[in-house]
Amino acid sequence: MDPLNIISLIFAILCLLFFIAFISAIRKRKFLGAVRNFTFAFLMLVLSLLFATISLSTHGYRALTNEQLAATIFIEPVSEQNFIARFRFPNGSRAEYEISGDELYVDAHILKWKSFANLFGLHTLYELDRVAGRYTNLDDEKNKLRTVHSLSEDKTVDVFEIRMKYEFLSFLLDAEYGSATFINVHKASRFKVMVSTSGLLFRVDEDIVN
Repeated sequence: MDPLNIISLIFAILCLLFFIAFISAIRKRKFLGAVRNFTFAFLMLVLSLLFATISLSTHGYRALTNEQLAATIFIEPVSEQNFIARFRFPNGSRAEYEISGDELYVDAHILKWKSFANLFGLHTLYELDRVAGRYTNLDDEKNKLRTVHSLSEDKTVDVFEIRMKYEFLSFLLDAEYGSATFINVHKASRFKVMVSTSGLLFRVDEDIVN
C-alpha cells in the first residue's frame, strides 16, 4: 500500500476519534473541550485530505534514485524525416508512435521534495511527459509537419499543476521542473532514456534488438 495512503488513513482515523470526542463533550456540556476536539478533528481532516490528494496527484510518477531506466526506444526509419518510435517501459508496457523529424525528442516532469518530506515517503519523482519529432534545420522546424504525443498518464489531479496553483505547498516541494533531451535518428537503432536528479539523457545501445 502507498505510504501516503497509509498516512492519510491514520489522519482520517484520528479525525474520527476527535470527532467522537467532540460529540461526547457536547453531550456532557464541556464546551471548552468540545472546541478543542473539533479543532483537532478539523486539523486531522485537512491533513488526511492533503496526503490523499498528494497520493492521487503523484499517480503515474515513479520514484527516482540516482540514475535509472525510464524507457527503451526502438527506432525504425520509414522514409526521409519520418520514423516509428517503439517504447518499452520498465513495467513491461509498450507504446508505438509515428514521428516526423530528424531527431527524437523526449521530455519529463521531475519533482524534488524537501528533506523532511522524505519522512512521509515523499522522494524525488519523475514522469515522462511528451515525445516529439525535432528537425535539425530551423526552417524545417518552422514549416514542416510537427508531431507530438503524450507519454503521461491521465490524472484527475496532478501535483505539478497543484504546486503551480497553491504556493503553500512550497513547504513540501523543493523544486519542480521540466527536463528534455533529443538525439538524431537517421538509422535503425535502440536507445535507453535514462533519468537522474539532474535530468534526462539518452544512451545508445550498440546492438539492435527488435
